[in-house]
Amino acid sequence: MALAPIPEGTRGPEPRHPGRFARGAADWMVRRLAAADGRAMLTKAIVVVTIGRKTGEERRTPVGWFPADGGWIVLASASGSRRHPQWYRNIAANPGRVAVETNGEHVPVDVEQLAGAERDAEWARIVEALPAFARTARKTDREFPILRLTRRAG
Repeated sequence: MALAPIPEGTRGPEPRHPGRFARGAADWMVRRLAAADGRAMLTKAIVVVTIGRKTGEERRTPVGWFPADGGWIVLASASGSRRHPQWYRNIAANPGRVAVETNGEHVPVDVEQLAGAERDAEWARIVEALPAFARTARKTDREFPILRLTRRAG
């Protein structure tokens, strides 16, 4: 189950790396979101669990989501950075080892990267729901990967 490579951009802000305080706050948020229904703290986010492409260690990242027939649509925007977010790069390297944590449940998921007309339709739906993403996309020449995460059968 490989993901088709999407080139990184040539322009856009550099990704920001959190300091110690921000990492601590993110760890706290990850714990809250993993236990909640994806709507904790005035945000709609899930915890995406990946395997680090360089370290091989488990990584847990809060990610915004949109509903998708019992699954989750996630957008790898990285705030308009010229590079894909690390969680997406980890998924691309290990697409068969991804899970979502929500409602206190660890859910192994299958990953599908949307392309063509299906991606275009989902992008239109995302921008309609959250117009700020259209402004974010103008910061870079990178196409934001859109992934559908669905509960793995079995």
